[in-house]
Amino acid sequence: MTTTETNRRHLVELLEGLSTGRLMEVFEKFYADDVVMMENGEPDPTRVGKEANRAYEQYFADKAQWHGAKMGPVIVDGDHSAYEMWMDFTIDGQRVVRTQAAMQWWKDGRIVKEVFYYKP
Repeated sequence: MTTTETNRRHLVELLEGLSTGRLMEVFEKFYADDVVMMENGEPDPTRVGKEANRAYEQYFADKAQWHGAKMGPVIVDGDHSAYEMWMDFTIDGQRVVRTQAAMQWWKDGRIVKEVFYYKP
């Protein structure tokens, strides 16, 4: 199996986990210990490393009330991938409806960098 095929399989499993309420399960499985995550391409020192990002993702998993989500295109080329997702959720009393794109950088079957792009 090529790197592209392996990473596509991993990304599809990750997205299925997101859409079925298993965010933390797929986070543990597919994110590297040194992962860096960013919102709209802006570096954030609080989103460096798996432990810091775990806390961020756990807060979202615990607080978000989902109203709907739809996956868009998925693109994988070697150790790079991207997808589009439409989301409708409420968090901290605020309803959020957005379409976002996400890009991932993979190493050894785990995401080492992920950047989310959306209109704030």
